[in-house]
Amino acid sequence: MNETAPFRVRAEIDLAALRANVRVLRAHAPDAAFMAVVKADGYGHGMVPCARAARQAGATWLGTATPEEALALRAAGLPGRIMCWLWTPGGPWREGVEADLDMSVSALWALQEVTAAARAAGRTARIQLKADTGLGRNGCMPADWPELVDRALRAEAEGLVKVTGLWSHFACADEPGHPSIAAQLTVFREMVAHAEERGIRPEVRHIANSPGTLTLPEAHFDLVRPGIAMYGVSPSPEVGTSQDFGLRPVMTLTASLAHVKRAPAGHGVSYGHHYVTPGETTLGLIPAGYGDGIPRHASGTAPVLVDGKLRTAAGRVAMDQFVVDLGGDEPEVGSEAVLFGPGDRGEPTAEDWAQAAGTIAYEIVTRIGSRVPRVHVHERPDD
Repeated sequence: MNETAPFRVRAEIDLAALRANVRVLRAHAPDAAFMAVVKADGYGHGMVPCARAARQAGATWLGTATPEEALALRAAGLPGRIMCWLWTPGGPWREGVEADLDMSVSALWALQEVTAAARAAGRTARIQLKADTGLGRNGCMPADWPELVDRALRAEAEGLVKVTGLWSHFACADEPGHPSIAAQLTVFREMVAHAEERGIRPEVRHIANSPGTLTLPEAHFDLVRPGIAMYGVSPSPEVGTSQDFGLRPVMTLTASLAHVKRAPAGHGVSYGHHYVTPGETTLGLIPAGYGDGIPRHASGTAPVLVDGKLRTAAGRVAMDQFVVDLGGDEPEVGSEAVLFGPGDRGEPTAEDWAQAAGTIAYEIVTRIGSRVPRVHVHERPDD
């Protein structure tokens, strides 16, 4: 789909780049199955189109955080294995069973709810037991693991569940050499060994996220779960740049200049007058703000490409707009302003915006809001 009509702001999503990134990541873990993580609306890129593109490139699993996301994939007609892991009491367990989801279980309460749902549905639930190997978020602690494993085995004997996987998540895989990486791998192996000795026969064992997929072959096990890297964004500067791994950013965020005007020296710009023009200049209005997901923390620092030159956000980012100092240049109203993209034309990247805002690139792309239309291009592999 190509969009040529006038626009305020839009995010162009290059699905050919996403497919290429999936192939690159699969090459890093050629012996493991590939789960494309499409949670949080595909990290802001559009969950369903990105899931379809990832499947086209060879992803054998899809991963979401919430069951609602996973059920939405099913409702959109996505076949095959879909796993979801962020459950709360009273969640849609029965719907998950009936939709053939692989559902994560981290505690006895969750096992009880999924077995009750399986009884009600008259079907076997597919579950994956999550181990807390040191992240301290969701997952079963090592001390509680034997009881969870034994209870799961009893439910399996009753035909209520099938344990399809054993899994965990890294805390610091984006910090190469961090001692927690080796420690978590040791604990994971021990917890997997215990479960298998007791009689669990998982289809997949997995712990590798994007940085684990890219830099830790010893962590690939049976399946890898790339998230941010699939969208062409590096997990962290310490791991390397997207270009270092042959990954291409998938999202390009652009806006149309809404106003261009001359301003005298000493003219205050935006709320609080944190920017005052140092001399006579021109100001350009970017019609996007924190209501669209533009980080307010990037006020005064965010880079934007306008008329072939890098400009900087002048003053505070407001809810719907912010200003750039054009330094006397006078591009036409409606000219394209590129907030971030792959960097091919000298435009900033999401990593540049993350540095300007003091955050991570994950947040930059994921926070782009619903007011910003996603324009998906190269939807078919032959486009």
